[in-house]
Amino acid sequence: MPVRINDVMKLLCHISEQQKMKVAIKHSGRGALMAGAAAFLGGLMGGPPGIAIGGAVGGLFGAWMTSGQFKPLPQIIMEMPVIEQQKLCDQVYAIIRSLDWTDATQLILLVTGNAALQQKVAAALISYVTQELRAEIQYGD
Repeated sequence: MPVRINDVMKLLCHISEQQKMKVAIKHSGRGALMAGAAAFLGGLMGGPPGIAIGGAVGGLFGAWMTSGQFKPLPQIIMEMPVIEQQKLCDQVYAIIRSLDWTDATQLILLVTGNAALQQKVAAALISYVTQELRAEIQYGD
């Protein structure tokens, strides 16, 4: 049976939604820009001590700006490029290849009806997100 990426993506969205998974969106570039800009301004205004103070203040402000920004994992999954979706699909398909399904709804029922299988699929998803996307996962509201 040919692998239907959309069915697998819908399965992963369902599982991640069910477990209320969110992914940290890292904007380290914005934080670094803020720290650098504040250090520069501090240096202009206060010389060498101003650089230190500006860098510290800018770093704190940059960290505050970028912390706690989480997106629902289903949204991340659907926004991934097709190549990334294919990689993820290949990893999950290795787990579900013995199943025979006709559409996404049936695939979801087959996987969620088997706790061990659902746990394996969720573990593959978590592994992909943490290792390939290098993102942090948060659970709950």
